[in-house]
Amino acid sequence: MTRHHRLAGEPAGRRAALTGTVRRLIAVGIAALVAATLTGCAVTIGNPGSANIVHREKKDMYNVAFIARAQADSFAAWLANEMKAEAGKYPDLSLRVFDGQADDEVENRMIENAITNRYDAIIIQANNAEAQRPYIEQAVRAGIVTITTNPRVEGIPGANSVDANPYDQGGVVAKYALGLVPKNAKAVVLNGPPGNFHSTERRKAWQQEFFDRRPDVKIVAEDTAHWNKDEALDLMEDWILAHPTIDAIVAMNDNMAAGALEAGKGKSMLAFGVDGTPEAALLIKAGTMTATSLQNAQELAQLNIRAAHDLLTSVKKEVNADIGNPLITKKNAQQYIDMYIKAGLIEQ
Repeated sequence: MTRHHRLAGEPAGRRAALTGTVRRLIAVGIAALVAATLTGCAVTIGNPGSANIVHREKKDMYNVAFIARAQADSFAAWLANEMKAEAGKYPDLSLRVFDGQADDEVENRMIENAITNRYDAIIIQANNAEAQRPYIEQAVRAGIVTITTNPRVEGIPGANSVDANPYDQGGVVAKYALGLVPKNAKAVVLNGPPGNFHSTERRKAWQQEFFDRRPDVKIVAEDTAHWNKDEALDLMEDWILAHPTIDAIVAMNDNMAAGALEAGKGKSMLAFGVDGTPEAALLIKAGTMTATSLQNAQELAQLNIRAAHDLLTSVKKEVNADIGNPLITKKNAQQYIDMYIKAGLIEQ
């Protein structure tokens, strides 16, 4: 972290390590967003559950549920805050955010509750796509506007999606790493939850775009940390004891990369992530982290809320959209820091 910037909500004079700051700064107010279900009723013309439903009763207020994956995940918390802010720009939308707690049973129960209470639209950030699939299908069958996001859940007729291409997100960082990781390097790999589309596709990109092209690089340890910073820190502490030399951290998100760096503080290691969080931008600017790619929660929120509104008001009958994935390195980290300062996520 530089002398001149700190993450929003971080007390002045706090030690330079960034442990927990993003969870605090982005999750500020998130607890207030997790509310009880709000009763609403969507009326459709046609066959409920059909992808061709476009005519809906015009309402003064549409009730939308956002089932978030987990507020302990800094990116998911950022996305939830951006969803709330974006929904506030639509006078005929009321958004409620629910914390899935990275637990399939909790998230599935929340989807069921939103269906029972007849929300007009449900936006679902799946923890495990296959675990949530039957409940997403149930929402579609109920005639509710249903959108999957971060990750998209494929193969559900009548469902909509707003996402990024996770292979490209991982691939752009992996290609950048090709010329940076030293010959015969030893690397550790941190994965997201098993079965998560973003985790598996980012890992696939790293395999095909980096490890297959750099057979000299040896993976000395690999495990899942469920997107969680503390889990990554614990794994990395064990790995450092088992492997005195670790040259590179390859993480499927920034949260895990930051946790691994915290455990390896003082060691010279390259570190790669995905998401482009405020913490990652600061770490890259400081030279602690090497690179990431941006998954812009603000852009995701804008597209999700617009999609929900367009579908509810029959402007569109189907939405499947992707955002971009720009590479962030030390050369351009400042422009993303400036973006976060403007958004109030980093304090000067």
